[in-house]
Amino acid sequence: MSMDIGQKGSLKADINVTPLVDVMLVLLIIMMLIAPMLQKGVAVTLPEAVNTSDKPDTQQQTVVAVDSANQFWVNGLQVSKSDFADKVKSALEDKTEKVVLIKGDKDARYGAIMQAMDDLRKVQIEDIGLITEKKDLRAAGGK
Repeated sequence: MSMDIGQKGSLKADINVTPLVDVMLVLLIIMMLIAPMLQKGVAVTLPEAVNTSDKPDTQQQTVVAVDSANQFWVNGLQVSKSDFADKVKSALEDKTEKVVLIKGDKDARYGAIMQAMDDLRKVQIEDIGLITEKKDLRAAGGK
């Protein structure tokens, strides 16, 4: 049994892929950590609720936000209260699912959120959901 090593004195060139794989794994981990932080929207502090469903994919939904200063936002863009319903209706035109999710800051006036819901109903938008944070019962002393 003999091995063919090649010509005496010739160099055998191999590509070492280990550093390439290491770099790619680091880049993958960085992208996985950063991707959830890149959600488009308005910074609001959501109220907490015990009985909530899983978070919807807000990238596919039309999201309306009411911030702590009671200003209205549609898909991350600030709109005036008079143009609010028209902007939401135009945002829903090309969507198959006519659902609007409302992110109301916990410091926003209750009346501002109700006004947003009323304005949506006036333009025949009936499928409205509220986004909340899931309350951790263990931290609150519950079971």
